[in-house]
Amino acid sequence: MLKIAIIGVGTVGSSVANILKENKEIITARAGRELVPTIGVVNNLNKKRDVSIELTDDIEKVLNDDSIDIIVELMGGVEKPYEVVKKALEKGKAVVTANKALLAYHRYELEEIAKDIPFEYEAAVAGGIPIINALREGLTANNIQSIQGIMNGTCNYMLTKMIDEGVEYETILKEAQDLGYAEADPTFDVGGFDAAHKLLILGSIAYGIDAKPEDILIEGIENITSYDIEFAKEFNYSIKLLGIAKREDDNIELRVHPAFVPKNQMIAKVDGVMNGISVIGDKVGETMYYGPGAGGDATASAVIANIVDIARRGKGSPMLGFERSYGNKLSLQNKKEIKTKYYLRLEVADKTGVLAKVASILGECGISIEKMLQKPLGNQKSNLLLSTHSSVEKDILKAIEELENTKVVTQKPAMIRIED
Repeated sequence: MLKIAIIGVGTVGSSVANILKENKEIITARAGRELVPTIGVVNNLNKKRDVSIELTDDIEKVLNDDSIDIIVELMGGVEKPYEVVKKALEKGKAVVTANKALLAYHRYELEEIAKDIPFEYEAAVAGGIPIINALREGLTANNIQSIQGIMNGTCNYMLTKMIDEGVEYETILKEAQDLGYAEADPTFDVGGFDAAHKLLILGSIAYGIDAKPEDILIEGIENITSYDIEFAKEFNYSIKLLGIAKREDDNIELRVHPAFVPKNQMIAKVDGVMNGISVIGDKVGETMYYGPGAGGDATASAVIANIVDIARRGKGSPMLGFERSYGNKLSLQNKKEIKTKYYLRLEVADKTGVLAKVASILGECGISIEKMLQKPLGNQKSNLLLSTHSSVEKDILKAIEELENTKVVTQKPAMIRIED
């Protein structure tokens, strides 16, 4: 028998406790031993929770209880959970967490502390999708060439509605908040930070890259407009918030941003609140993982899968999938050296010579135009919507700065990357 303490008995924590009891027979059969949710730690004992386990607000009592075998950390946040998990590992307790922010900042420190103590975190990325074990185990024979993931259901829901129904950003954001998909302060989701935390975890497993959120390119969906969606439809693209990890020689790109994706690609077909992750290995080719990225039962399913793994194996394997020294061979690509195609939205004066001026500035920066639409706005202004051939990030940023400084461009240019 293994005794389990759940630290943070909210939506996911309650689901973990209840599923362990409701599906006790099949879980015991699969784990080979009984898994008993024994106690939950909460901040407010007066708040009613739909669980039958004992509750306490004394976290130290639980961490110091030698009868507890596994700590399930579902607190949220970064530094306090880090101290809790660190102490649990130092006490020799196995740990399961769903906390992507914790791992985005402290995964390597925790790996060093854990050593051969089991530390699992499947639920930290894409909820119920078993992407962590796919990368750590199922694809171990492969050099991972790239990962493209829709890892935030809130953004995917909003973009799907904007594309399919023509809903404006502010309208669909309020709807997402009313439905509980987006928080009152939605910045963490719509700003790309949630997806970035998840991408950093996958990047460590695939490449051994020790990067923090501040080190990588992160952009959100806040500036997507109906003009961008019109361009996407005209040229058979969808728009997705993607987390992208890509290897070029010994350089690793890690970036999160909205992207135009051809509609015939599998990742473009992932709609609504669902998540989808495409992984390309040098031997297996492309594999695709699809499912719910959030929700109490879906996330709890991943947490319990980790608990069962611990019950089966006992001793832990390398937390991030391989020996740390491997990652020393690879380097994080400078954000300004990223190379891809780009879409630009330029509000310009509607007069002779404007297009020639725009093309001239782009050409001087080494950028060539691939496709273009012009949409009149009235008041002697138009939107120029154009895409480029493959270019380097620093060149497109220089071109945007120069365009913004000309008299023909009347507002700050908007840019979205294109992932063909």
